[in-house]
Parts: sequence; structure tokens; C-alpha cells
Amino acid sequence: MNQILPAIAAFAAAVAVTPLVRRFARQRGIFGYPGGRRQHEKPTPLWGGVAIFAALAVGLGVAWVAGALPGSHIPAKHVWGIVIAAALLVTGGALDDRFDFRPCQQIIWPLLAVIAVIVSGIGIDFVTNPFGGQLYLDRWQWTVLWWDGLPYKLTFVADVFTVVWLMTMTYTTKFLDGLDGLVAGVAVIGAVVVACVSALQDVTQPDTATLALVVAGAFAGFLIFNFSPASIFLGEGGSTLAGFLLGTLAIISGGKIATTLLVLGLPLFDAVLVVLRRVLLLHRSPFVGDRTHLHFRLQDLGLTPRQTVLFYYLCAAAFGTSTLVLSGQQKLAAIGLVVSLIVIILAAALGRRRQPPFVATGEAGRGNIKGTDQNSVGPGLNK
Repeated sequence: MNQILPAIAAFAAAVAVTPLVRRFARQRGIFGYPGGRRQHEKPTPLWGGVAIFAALAVGLGVAWVAGALPGSHIPAKHVWGIVIAAALLVTGGALDDRFDFRPCQQIIWPLLAVIAVIVSGIGIDFVTNPFGGQLYLDRWQWTVLWWDGLPYKLTFVADVFTVVWLMTMTYTTKFLDGLDGLVAGVAVIGAVVVACVSALQDVTQPDTATLALVVAGAFAGFLIFNFSPASIFLGEGGSTLAGFLLGTLAIISGGKIATTLLVLGLPLFDAVLVVLRRVLLLHRSPFVGDRTHLHFRLQDLGLTPRQTVLFYYLCAAAFGTSTLVLSGQQKLAAIGLVVSLIVIILAAALGRRRQPPFVATGEAGRGNIKGTDQNSVGPGLNK
């Protein structure tokens, strides 16, 4: 019950706070406007990340009072590190939604968030070798300072790996944020999968399961207002927060990198392919928006926006759940299956391409991919 109650509190808080944030965003004129890649029908409020952060804080507060957090796997400094990092992401995202930062300015906030969790002691000390054993990344350590009787160490290889991992997860969900409810729903599924893995008998991490369920509850409550047709969008803060929290959960739950890779397999490898195409083939910024993402390709094949979102949900749930029964090498094979699925979809979409990919220009897509769900209406760019 100590694990379920915080999740219920986070869900209820999201349901209660989201309409208030939506109203406040409307009053301040913080909207995602139709145009370019953004195919929703009318201006829609942003700042959904603010509502999710508030719900997350309520859930963590209830978990703290109930004694579910901190725990043996998540000490108090980790909890505070996650809260501070989430606050940085949401603050930066809210400012970006208001002032429309350039990509070089947007990246400052995710970097600060990553530094916050690393300073709190969260890091990838090892990764499991699918062929047996573990690869340790913390063999070289330097104690920087002691605080409240606890050492704060610099582990260069582990810290660099952690930065790369968390930034990759953060930008994966940022790039994925193209349809109503897509990122929020995938975040719920990913968090629930981590909670289930943490509850397994050979893992037994009740505090990690509690944190994962709080994340799931916060995004699930928001999803009520974000599913098609969305009345509020995640915004920059919400879209980056989803991937960041899933990446952090993967670290805390004992290096469950493969689990998160399977849950976010489709959007992750799609993002990699899109970035490589933009940089290597088109010789332009990877942040210039277009319609080459997998969720747009699926619509080119005839799927509706809702069907596309449900397809992503199904893949995330199926591949994520498979981690409960698969071994290390089997997980590697499953990741290969994800890549194969993407290649098949892309090949089919290219064969039925109806128009050249749209390149965002002007105010609607100044080279950035904003954290605003876009309620696409199909392959056409106009209603």
C-alpha cells in the first residue's frame, strides 16, 4: 500500500492541477500555434510539464511521509537530486515555451539537470554484458568532497556515460513529441515496466518501484487532458522530462539500460536515423523539423494519428514487458527486432511517399523541434 498510495496521489494531483495550469497558460498567451509541422486545429496551451512536475512533487511528498522513500536503493540525496533536476528541466522548458529559445540555448537546461543528478550520486557504475558478466565503469574514482557524512565522488568514465545516456533519453522523447498523447502514454508504459522489473523477486527494489509508479501516476493523470484531441500540450519541459525520468529510473533500478532501450526502442532508433539523415545527407542542423520521423511515416502509410499513437503504445508495452522474461542475449535479439521493424516501416513508407518531407521554416519551426504535441491530420500539410 505504501507503494500504491504515492502513485494515486500523483495521479490525483495531475488531474487537479492540469486544468489550472491550462487556464494559467491561456491567460499568459502560452500557446502552441498551428502551422508548419504543427497540424492541430487551434492554438493549444503549453506548460504541461509544470502540471506533471507539481504532481510528481506531491507523489514524492506522500511517499516520503509514508516511509516508502527514501529507501535502501534511493537515498535522500538521490530524491533531492531528481527533484532539482526535474525543476530545472521544467523551468527551462517553460521559459522556452514563452521566449522560443534557439537549440544552443535549449540544451543548457537538460545539461544542468544531468549535472544535478550526477552531483547527487546517481550514475551508471556498470552495465550488464549480454554475453555474461558486467562491465564496470567506476574503477577510477576521486572524492571531491564530503557532505553530511557522505562522499561525493567524480568517476570520469561512469559520469561521461551517464551524461550521454540521459541526454539521449531526454532528446528521444523531445523528438518523439509529435502527436497528442504519444510521449505521455509511452512515459506511463515505461515507468510501469520499470516498476514491474523492480518488484521481481530477484531484484526486490520497493523504493525504486515506488518512484517509478509515482512517475507513471503523474503522466497518467496528465494524459487524460493530453490524449487526442489534446486540450493542453506537454511543452518543452514536459517532453524532455519524460525521457529524462525514464533514463534516470533505468540507472536507479540497477542499470536496466536494455529495458529502457526496448520501451523506447522505436523512438530512439528513429531519432538516431533522423539526426544522421539531417546531418550527413542534408548537411543541416539536426534540430530543423521535418516529416521524416517514424510517426509521420506511419501516417503516410494510411494510419490515423490515434492509430499511430496506439501502435507506439503497443510496441512499447510488448517490448517492455518482454524484459520480464528475456535473458541478456534474448534482450539483445529483441533490440535487433526493434531496429528491423523500423527499417521495414521506413522502406514501406518510402515506397508510398506522397510528398517530399516538410522542412520547418519561419516562426512555426525555426530549426527547433519544440516539445508541443502536434495533432497531425495525415500526410497533408493543410486541413
